[in-house]
Amino acid sequence: MRIGNMIDFHPFKEGRLFILGGVLIPYKNGLDGISDADVLLHSIAGAILGALALGDLGTYFKPEESEGMDSKVILRNVKDMMDERSCKIINVDSTIILEEPKINTYIPMMREIIASILDVDVSAVSVKATTMEGRGIIGKKEGCMAETVVLLDEVYYGSRNSKRLV
Repeated sequence: MRIGNMIDFHPFKEGRLFILGGVLIPYKNGLDGISDADVLLHSIAGAILGALALGDLGTYFKPEESEGMDSKVILRNVKDMMDERSCKIINVDSTIILEEPKINTYIPMMREIIASILDVDVSAVSVKATTMEGRGIIGKKEGCMAETVVLLDEVYYGSRNSKRLV
């Protein structure tokens, strides 16, 4: 078993779309970033890279190559890296922290998108939301943060040259 975690934060910016968990959410601002700035998908991708001991997203997605990139593409690429290393997702547990907009009605869609990209049952994907109750940069409605923990299982045991057991 391998565990990884990641926190991602992006500030809000006028004139951008608010995309979270691969879902376009109506809101007056979007998140600022080089890609679409989807903090939820970034935190999941980063947690998977951490579980695989492969570093961070910036190692694989350079700013000059990621301009406007859909974060679903980022997560799919990280899923491919996981597959190449013969690992599979056991579960994903994510928490989104923001004051507004309220996103509870979008969470089922987010879970479906994430499960589809990671090729797991939706029951293996948890997405929750909370606020900072008016405190700090998030409480002042200046940005959004996501934190994710993932549990992976290695399909191969022992040496990478050993036979597949599962």
